[in-house]
Amino acid sequence: MDLPSPLAWLVDEAGASPGPERFLAELGRRLLADGLPLSGGTLTLSVPHPIIARRTWLWRAETGAVIEALAFAAAPQSEAGRDWLTGLGPVWEERIGPSQDSPMLGWAGIDNRAGAGAFAPVEADRLREVARFAAAPLAALAAREARAALLEAYLGRRSAARVQAGELARGTGETIRAALLCADLRDFTALSEVTEPHAMIATLDAWFDRVAGAVHAFGGEVLKFMGDGVLAIFPVTAASVEADAARGDREACEAALRAVAASRAGMAHLDQVRQAQGLAPLPFGAALHFGEILWGNIGAADRLDFTAIGPAVNLVSRLEGQCKPLGRSVLISGAVAANTATILTPLGEHTLRGIADPCTVFTLPED
Repeated sequence: MDLPSPLAWLVDEAGASPGPERFLAELGRRLLADGLPLSGGTLTLSVPHPIIARRTWLWRAETGAVIEALAFAAAPQSEAGRDWLTGLGPVWEERIGPSQDSPMLGWAGIDNRAGAGAFAPVEADRLREVARFAAAPLAALAAREARAALLEAYLGRRSAARVQAGELARGTGETIRAALLCADLRDFTALSEVTEPHAMIATLDAWFDRVAGAVHAFGGEVLKFMGDGVLAIFPVTAASVEADAARGDREACEAALRAVAASRAGMAHLDQVRQAQGLAPLPFGAALHFGEILWGNIGAADRLDFTAIGPAVNLVSRLEGQCKPLGRSVLISGAVAANTATILTPLGEHTLRGIADPCTVFTLPED
């Protein structure tokens, strides 16, 4: 049986689409070529994510462009996809599955013969047939997106991509150059002893929101939360290395410095809020270093962690431990100082526990 192009594609190829945006754009293009008078389309997937409830991709027939809109779990439920379609013309929508979490596929049509607000009956029948054929590839696509969302929530975007690519063998990894950030709260043990557990969790969440939010805002990735501590990296990208290795090093270090500055600003604001509530401030220490790390799978045979190890990781951890003895909230190694134009205050050389060579240490002028 010869199927129309959109249906044949859904049967033979759609399941291998690399992502929802490509699925929607290709399906829309084939429906247009098959004579359906479309002006746009949407695809909505529910995702298991701590803050994102749904992701919606919006396709415009005129340009072929696809953009993404997010619906957050804490926000009022909205119909962003349908509202967007309504602005383009008559709307046809169908949920592809039995539950409220099933994918939603929608199309906007050009007003021809049907009148405002509806597709012609023959066009609606064709779209229903497309929806039936789309059920299987959309189920596979939704499962892949759900898996990706869970991995990103627990591993971070870059590490999740590596795991999804099949890099699961213990001991596999790669050596990369990166700026590293290590930070933790001061006197956390004493604070936890006088704070109710639920309040302590809320305090930790507020702290992690500030530092992790700053890391992500400037292109870094949190590798690990350790009690009240954070380890994050700002990798030198492959594109930067190909263009100019020295520039790539500088960009990574500058991003880490901006993230530290943003973390300090966020924590200063949080301390003001806590003071207004009669709560103690949350002093913290942070250290920055730059060097090579081994980034990959480490652990037991049946329980792995995708993380970073190496002398650079050891040094940044030891350097962060010197924040309290030196009376500074931020300490910066000479390796970072050599890769930035930011004015830093030198603190001389210091011996770090377990590190053979003394480390040249700097801090921010305002610290």
